[in-house]
Amino acid sequence: MKDKETLKNKLVRKTFWNFITKIFLWSTIFPISCYFLFLILLRLDYSWVYQFSPFLYRRMLDIYNLLFGDGIIFLVIFLIWLIGVLIFLYCLLKKVFSYVEALSDSANLLLDKSVEYIELPDDLEDIERNLNYLKRESARNERVARENEQKKNDLVVYLAHDLKTPLTSLIGYLSLLEEIKDMPKEQRERYIEVTLEKSYKLEDLINELFDITRFNSEIMVLEPTEVNLNLMLEQIIDDFYPVLKENEKEIELSISDKILLEADPDKLARVFNNLIKNSIYYSTDKKITITVTKKENKVEIVTCNKGRKISDEKLKRIFEKFYRADSSRTTKTGGSGLGLAIAKDIVELHGGTIKATSDKEYTKFYVELPIQKS
Repeated sequence: MKDKETLKNKLVRKTFWNFITKIFLWSTIFPISCYFLFLILLRLDYSWVYQFSPFLYRRMLDIYNLLFGDGIIFLVIFLIWLIGVLIFLYCLLKKVFSYVEALSDSANLLLDKSVEYIELPDDLEDIERNLNYLKRESARNERVARENEQKKNDLVVYLAHDLKTPLTSLIGYLSLLEEIKDMPKEQRERYIEVTLEKSYKLEDLINELFDITRFNSEIMVLEPTEVNLNLMLEQIIDDFYPVLKENEKEIELSISDKILLEADPDKLARVFNNLIKNSIYYSTDKKITITVTKKENKVEIVTCNKGRKISDEKLKRIFEKFYRADSSRTTKTGGSGLGLAIAKDIVELHGGTIKATSDKEYTKFYVELPIQKS
């Protein structure tokens, strides 16, 4: 508290003396300089003024005699002027001083949680509004950060618990393979198949842990190059063939024109990988569609699957980090809740937008990206 008071006093003193110095220079030195300049000018020969205008010449002499003929009169006039300036400065500086003090106090109140609203003088209404907006945003950001930290901690606990299941199975099956040397071939192959399946699940869980720890610290930087969107989507769909076959799903890609983007291919592929994976896991129908439509200088990619409706409340939060629309915790569909949040960051870094809609039949994700300028 003492440090805050010291800082406030320094700010007030610095502002006060800077202001009064400038006012003093302009209100005293400048008029006095003009006075002496006028004195010098009047001592010059102005007989030519008389030839031009006798009246003007006489008025100049009257002014000269008034100012310099009687030193007492000049001194009285100067003192009256000086007193007036000082009174004006006092009133002005008193008001400025109160404004500076109010602003200094309000700066301290920005982070004071016990104060909900900052009040300033009426003349500072705009500043008051901006400070209260900053205060609300600061409180909201702090609350969101606290919630995200709690979600992250919960997910780490869940993942740590889930890691035990495949790891225990791995150890069990490998121990059996080690102990039973003469195990029948079919049984051995079955154990190896299960062990491999558990290894893949373990890898997925470890990758989720890496995503969680990396998300807050990673600064995403794009490395843009020319990308053929048609070829990219076809390649991604081909890569999903084993997963599609396992889940008895198929993807129908609808795209006509050749579309070129200025984008980071690896990061953009991550967006569509995530959207397709979600569609495969949550679709209740065999077919998943991806429709690409060119719109002037933009392209819209719509991923659509038939499935259970996502509520409006969940749709609003679906792109938040660590948020999972499916609250059930399964190793198949229960991810870290980072996929869509990362996808949103990537799309926005490319100058695009992403949104989701859901009704009783279909869930759709819309990705809009700028097309490369020709």
